[in-house]
Amino acid sequence: MLFYRPNYLMMTAGPTTVSGNALHARSKAFGNPDLDPDFLSYYKFVCHRLRNFIGSDHSKIFIMSGEGMLGLDSAAASLTEKGDRVLVLSNGVFGEGFKDLIQPYGGEVTIFESNWKKSIDFDKLKSFLEIDSNFKYATIVHCDTPSGLLNDIGPICKLLKSNGILTVVDTVAALGGVDFRMDDWSVDIMLSASQKVFSAAPGLTIVAVSDDAWKTMENRTSPIPSFYCNLLLWKNIEENKSFPYTMPASDIISLGTAVDNLLSETLFRAFDRHEEMRDLCIEKLKSFGCTMYLEDNFSPTVTAFYPPEGINPDEVSSHLKTKYGIMISGSYGPLAGKVLRIGHMGENAREDRVRFTLDCLEKTILDLKEKKSV
Repeated sequence: MLFYRPNYLMMTAGPTTVSGNALHARSKAFGNPDLDPDFLSYYKFVCHRLRNFIGSDHSKIFIMSGEGMLGLDSAAASLTEKGDRVLVLSNGVFGEGFKDLIQPYGGEVTIFESNWKKSIDFDKLKSFLEIDSNFKYATIVHCDTPSGLLNDIGPICKLLKSNGILTVVDTVAALGGVDFRMDDWSVDIMLSASQKVFSAAPGLTIVAVSDDAWKTMENRTSPIPSFYCNLLLWKNIEENKSFPYTMPASDIISLGTAVDNLLSETLFRAFDRHEEMRDLCIEKLKSFGCTMYLEDNFSPTVTAFYPPEGINPDEVSSHLKTKYGIMISGSYGPLAGKVLRIGHMGENAREDRVRFTLDCLEKTILDLKEKKSV
């Protein structure tokens, strides 16, 4: 029998290392999630605990069975009708990628392009909207994971909403490690997932929906062209005491444990811890010749960098994993094969892990330099 037993420290930009108690929780016995009212009560409890990170007293919060991309696809499916104009705010690989989720549902996408090494240009966006603001909704990525860029979404979302545009935010790689204020920032649909800062296993999408977004979905002129991606099916699960489909009970129980882990410290301490690890990464990486990809707006959850000149990024990843037992991430799109990333989020935003990773990365670079000089 073939067993899959990875023996490396996973310091990637997600998924992250799952804590021991969250792993153990997945092995616990569970009842029938379709029929057991106690499971529904526990599910509601986990959703309520997630409210601490989302910053909303009014939105409906729920957990769907599917990796974080399910939430993005569901938002596009549930809001978009044929011919709807949708504004995609793009300053990164994932920001631009929203268009590929919207177009299959008939949306007409306009891409607002901004510098990929900085936050969305607020003044430029304001001027753009003064000329054209006829959009049903807009999408923006909070942390564009391939580059480690953190967008300042509060003012941006409020600006969009003041122009009558619904806001859809992908905060998959930020929620829990970065302040998020759904109500204060006028966010209409918030999308996150289990496998990043929450340090639970991949497979769950976390969604929060505002009253305005529900009304828009309910007032569609055409049916939502999906079952699995239909957010309306989740609006009344508590009142109906049933889910649209069988929930993965073990994953929910594990996520509940992971959420408790993160809430065992104050939110401000959790945010500070992530910022401290980001600053440590940047300082140490620069000290041994690496260059940051970004100019500013570095995310507290992931850092993207170029290795020293003449050092191949793929060789760095391979050597680091093979010799030192640490896995870090490459990147995607135009950054693939050029940029490397260290994930310092959730359970991995700990000084011992980050320092160990950086020390071994420095040794890797020295090893590769020595190899080239022979």
